[in-house]
Amino acid sequence: MIYTVTFNPSLDYVIGAEKLEPGKINRTTRENIYPGGKGNNVSVVLSNLGHKSKALGFVSGFTGEALEKMLDDFGCYTDFIQLDNGFTRINVKINAGEETEINGQGPRISEEAIGKLYEKLDALTKGDVLVLAGSIPNTLPEDIYERIMARLDGRGIRIVVDATKDLLMNVLKYHPFLIKPNNHELGDMFGVQLETDEEIIEYAGKLKEMGAKNVLISMAGDGAILLDEHGKVYQGRPPKGEVLNSVGAGDSMVAGFVTGYLNTGDYEKAFELGIATGSASAFEYWLAEKEDVVKLLEKEPELYGL
Repeated sequence: MIYTVTFNPSLDYVIGAEKLEPGKINRTTRENIYPGGKGNNVSVVLSNLGHKSKALGFVSGFTGEALEKMLDDFGCYTDFIQLDNGFTRINVKINAGEETEINGQGPRISEEAIGKLYEKLDALTKGDVLVLAGSIPNTLPEDIYERIMARLDGRGIRIVVDATKDLLMNVLKYHPFLIKPNNHELGDMFGVQLETDEEIIEYAGKLKEMGAKNVLISMAGDGAILLDEHGKVYQGRPPKGEVLNSVGAGDSMVAGFVTGYLNTGDYEKAFELGIATGSASAFEYWLAEKEDVVKLLEKEPELYGL
């Protein structure tokens, strides 16, 4: 089973407008509400590509109920912990020539609720995949990722971490199966500005030396680079298309990579499917569906288990 964790999920109110004028009444040209949060994005795209996953995290209030219902409608299992305060946050994402986001705070997460999450994670077994994605709300310990990985260490669980800076650096000693910083985040970790693919490969290699098994570097319109656990380096450029939305593209890449690897056991195919899936979401107003991904693949979809 694949599990995803989103500590501070959301309902994403995604709107389009001709332009955004502060201080004035603005009218939308389109609007949708989607389940949000990086782990939830991964779960939705996994479902679209044929893999069921179980979404974990914390929800509260009527917005939490709506979030669970939406994820269920998208074919995801959910096992959220219900909080007794506040409500699941609403994030507003405005596309009016450029993208503007207004993100909510979310409810307070108690020590008791954290303990319930640990209990759910304790049920994971060898061969399961766990995706830890996104930032940590200020009501949680800053080392929560590290605590989770220490708790699950040595149990044969393949853990994917999509986080930044210390959240990521501090878990490398537990040998995550996959990490996915982007090229800018990679530079920030080492206090350098990376200009070339060779520099990116060099510093991604440092993350491998520190413990990561596979390092996937996303580079937006410049594609991606993978350093796999066998020492091979793969480089790929994205297919051509009009970028309509950058929200969830990185999460989609993770979902595509995990799908490709679970279906084939081949890192090159996982990498190729990851790039296609991330690009497909960027070319849509929300997360990619299977047919969006298939039409971007250069090879037959059967080779990827689709």
